[in-house]
Amino acid sequence: MTYDACPDFDALAQAGRVFPSTDAALIGHIPTIALTPVADGRTGAYEGNAAKTWRMVERVYKLLAANLALPDGRPVRIVVAPEIVYGARSGARAQAYYAQQGVCANIWISRSWSYSDELMTACLGVGSSEWQQAAYGLNQTDRPGAVWLKAFTAAMDEKNRPIFSIYSPEIEDEEQPHNEYVATRLLRFARCAVAAGQLRGKNYLGIGGVSMGIIGSDLRRNTLQHYLGMGSASFDMAGLRGRIENNFYDHEELEVAFQFMKKRFTYDFGKGKRPLPPDALLRECIKITLIVRDLMIGNPRLADPAVGRAQGFRADIEQAQGYNAIAAGTQGQRQWTDYYPNFDLTESILCSSFDWNGFRAPMVVATENDAKNGIGMIIASLLSGGAAQLFADIRTNWTPASIKKATGVDVSRICPNGIIDKRNSGAGALDYAINPFTLVPGGKKLSIQALNAAIRANPKAQQALIAGATTGTQYMCASLEYFPGDGLSSHYRSPGGIPMTTYRYNVVGDLLTCSVVEGDTVALPNKVADQISARTNPTWPETYWTPRGMSSFEYMNRIGPNHDANSFGLIGADLLTFNAMLRIPVDMHNIAAADLFRPTMWDRFGNDDFRVCERLGPLYV
Repeated sequence: MTYDACPDFDALAQAGRVFPSTDAALIGHIPTIALTPVADGRTGAYEGNAAKTWRMVERVYKLLAANLALPDGRPVRIVVAPEIVYGARSGARAQAYYAQQGVCANIWISRSWSYSDELMTACLGVGSSEWQQAAYGLNQTDRPGAVWLKAFTAAMDEKNRPIFSIYSPEIEDEEQPHNEYVATRLLRFARCAVAAGQLRGKNYLGIGGVSMGIIGSDLRRNTLQHYLGMGSASFDMAGLRGRIENNFYDHEELEVAFQFMKKRFTYDFGKGKRPLPPDALLRECIKITLIVRDLMIGNPRLADPAVGRAQGFRADIEQAQGYNAIAAGTQGQRQWTDYYPNFDLTESILCSSFDWNGFRAPMVVATENDAKNGIGMIIASLLSGGAAQLFADIRTNWTPASIKKATGVDVSRICPNGIIDKRNSGAGALDYAINPFTLVPGGKKLSIQALNAAIRANPKAQQALIAGATTGTQYMCASLEYFPGDGLSSHYRSPGGIPMTTYRYNVVGDLLTCSVVEGDTVALPNKVADQISARTNPTWPETYWTPRGMSSFEYMNRIGPNHDANSFGLIGADLLTFNAMLRIPVDMHNIAAADLFRPTMWDRFGNDDFRVCERLGPLYV
């Protein structure tokens, strides 16, 4: 056995600090999924199964590799055990390899009998208790993988180790691609496990504190750590003011951003005396945007003395690092917005899938520092393949009867379940000004994950997205009654007919829960939409949404706080699987029973989320 040489500590002590270049905005290991083939170790039985077992693994590998990616397009890592596991030593070999590879999830794969409890006992080291585990047993007649699968999952249940069971309802053909049932569950497990792996070790950055007494912006550090494996950091808004006054931002990028924003958007800067002239207001809002982004992911140019001398700031390698934040929130109201421009432009641009540098993965910045919404937004973005997320107020419930009484227009055929008026200042991601499913051929038939992969691979679709969102958005001055420091709010009206999933994370005492409801955006007649918009604030973005299988009033009545978040596409089933992985009970949903995919232990508890999650406790405690 060899070991690494002893470091030269003298050299390390004398070395200066550097800002290392990376291929991604966030520091962290790329989520890695392991595929572990298992088989009967008896001579003859092993040899009779080996080749076809490896072919099973190959098919799973190709399925995952073709369909999994992080929101920035980087592929997810997939590793395979060095050999088929059939006992203690082969299991230990796999475990040692997986530890080196930084595995966060494992799929056991078998077409035949294996020694279930004995194998599981021997392989307890294969995967820490924090790994997500699934088992795929082949439904075939000559080698019934179900025998192993059921024995194995029963052993895992008895040992309090949640595991997802994947088994086809129909006999499988080993020479053909996976049927839809098996493929859906393999991909759903992998997608959700990757999201959990990507969250772990990252930070939520709270810029400022609690906004207007809203409980959502009470940053619950232990909740983030215990349920999501995330850290947390706080940055006082005095520091943000200090960066502005000390010119600690990239001035060259500010000019590029200013020209982009000035050229690509229309504006209503208001009439009469305002706190700042139009161009000064726009520049100030862009400065805030650059600084919030730099606080989240760092900026090497701020560590470069030459850049600092040229631009008039003092380079600082510590402050240039940022907080490795996968999501953030800005307090805004009221201590900041009583004196300075609000964060609407910042949140709308960062949460979108583009900026002045072009198409990119969306960032998550929650309005009013609502961390419960912020964590939901980054989870949903990961599960949706990188879709921008919409932060919204649950502004008003409108029934068809209420709309007819207010406007004289009967909309009962358009939205028989009623609508929720979703808007929140002007912070909505600009992607919601368009229908993204129209950007690629056949897009309306694609899942949201496939759609986002197609857009990432298609520069023309990216440019169409940017053009549609910029021409469909107008930035409008803030209401000085509520924002004395002014600001610029994005205004658009979301198209109708887009499938959209609404979700919300809630904290009850020390318990984290989640609500998930699928629905669709609604295109109201202009007369109706104009009157509804005027009831609240016509300068804010408008998205009208109706839930599936329940009334809008039932949604409004049962959802927790005044904020929710939203994702293009129907990702409710993914959210339920993800929450089961992290032992977060779902308190409300409208997902069909046939689409529920949770560990086998849920069946032992009558599919009662609260009982099984209480039994298991948060994943990272």
